Amino acid sequence: MSLKIYNTLTGKKEDFAPIKPPQVKIYTCGVTVYDYNHVGHGRSLIVFDMIRRYLRYLGYNVIFVRNFTDVDDKIINRAKNECVPFTVISDKYIKEYFDDAEKFRIEPADIEPRVTTHIPDIIKFIQELIDKGYAYEVDGDVYFSVRKFKDYGKLSKRSIDELLAGARIEPGEKKKDPLDFALWKSAKAGEPYWESPWGKGRPGWHTECCAMIFKHLGETIDIHGGGLDLTFPHHENEIAQAESLTGKPFARYWIHNGLVTVNGQKMSKSLGNYVTLKEIYSKYEPDILRLLVLSVHYRSPLDFSWDKMEETKKAYERLKNAIQEYEILQKLPTDENFEEDLYTEIQKAQSGFYSAMSDDFNTPEALASLFGLVRQMNILKDKAIKQGGISKKALQSYKEAADTLHNICRDIFGLFDSLQPCVKTEEIKVEKQEEKLDEDLINILIEVRDKARKEKQFSIADTIRDKLAEKGIVIEDTPFGTKWKKV
Repeated sequence: MSLKIYNTLTGKKEDFAPIKPPQVKIYTCGVTVYDYNHVGHGRSLIVFDMIRRYLRYLGYNVIFVRNFTDVDDKIINRAKNECVPFTVISDKYIKEYFDDAEKFRIEPADIEPRVTTHIPDIIKFIQELIDKGYAYEVDGDVYFSVRKFKDYGKLSKRSIDELLAGARIEPGEKKKDPLDFALWKSAKAGEPYWESPWGKGRPGWHTECCAMIFKHLGETIDIHGGGLDLTFPHHENEIAQAESLTGKPFARYWIHNGLVTVNGQKMSKSLGNYVTLKEIYSKYEPDILRLLVLSVHYRSPLDFSWDKMEETKKAYERLKNAIQEYEILQKLPTDENFEEDLYTEIQKAQSGFYSAMSDDFNTPEALASLFGLVRQMNILKDKAIKQGGISKKALQSYKEAADTLHNICRDIFGLFDSLQPCVKTEEIKVEKQEEKLDEDLINILIEVRDKARKEKQFSIADTIRDKLAEKGIVIEDTPFGTKWKKV
């Protein structure tokens, strides 16, 4: 089954064909480190973590690069307000980023470059654009000539005339055309700067990613990713610069995740409607947000609310319980008359999962396949408990179903990393008796019931209590534990 990816550049799904398989080179735009990360940042991190994991599962050797913008107007302004060097701000929030990433089990990128450690590469890149006639210098500022790149607008599907209608020259800018954008900004009083052929200054935002990609991944990469809001102007400007220099495609596939909204508005710091990742994991297991993100197709908007977090928490518990309840079943007596097993359902779930994931990483459909398996696992479990026994084949099939869920969720979705895989304990043998229950069996069933109550599986606990009552065993829940007696 071939992997299909929706390519923003072409506006359609395409078969994935990397440049030099099995190697896949991916670059995603990282955060500007001036504040805490919010759920919008978290969604992009989770989405591309999932994509990377799935490509790796398919056998690709993924080289993944994600940058830090560690010098920027917002960083500089915050540093001024707090009366500290800009590096204090950027270092602080890079550390916060890593703390958040670890909590949400975002795997570190293979390379995580900072803009400030790539200034010579950026200067070299800009100079080459000037030498080729695509950029020009005015009083220490350097601009890119948009009209000289004939394909400008091909990613965002915007024409030059359409763009010109909304373009303007800001006060202090000296560019020749309202469409042109800055590659290098001359230093203002009190701002950080680096020496360059054009004087003291710092890079423009759109240039830094190009220079870092060229250095670490080469002139053409397989996948360039980021949030949908980066399509224009950021990624459009990257294409213009890179392809002006090389005459080659900059990236074969452009992947953009949808935005996180709150009541239909984009979640952003400027609107003040954001929820930080720290706030999320102070209230919930980080896995809950991962599951919420994966429950919506990555290209669709995700409207965040605390109610949706609560709904997702319940779904998460259903998955988690299905994985862990093998421990309950393995304590039941062996009953080879129990006929059902889960092997067909396991194959069905696996087929559905990988079919959905290979169709542009359709995680909602993939999750539906997993929850279909959970439903069948629960049916088998409830029947086994009701009958008071389970066959070895059925028990083994449940274990394989639980392992399948656990492995997929952990390896591809990044969930349940702390859960232990199913380990079959020594089988408990209980002689069947027609008229009376063995005391060891009673104690085992009470232990199973206690565990079910702790995990809020009250239907299971009630079933065990009722079945014991039918056999003349009365259960009493006391402050000192569960007691039982025969009547």
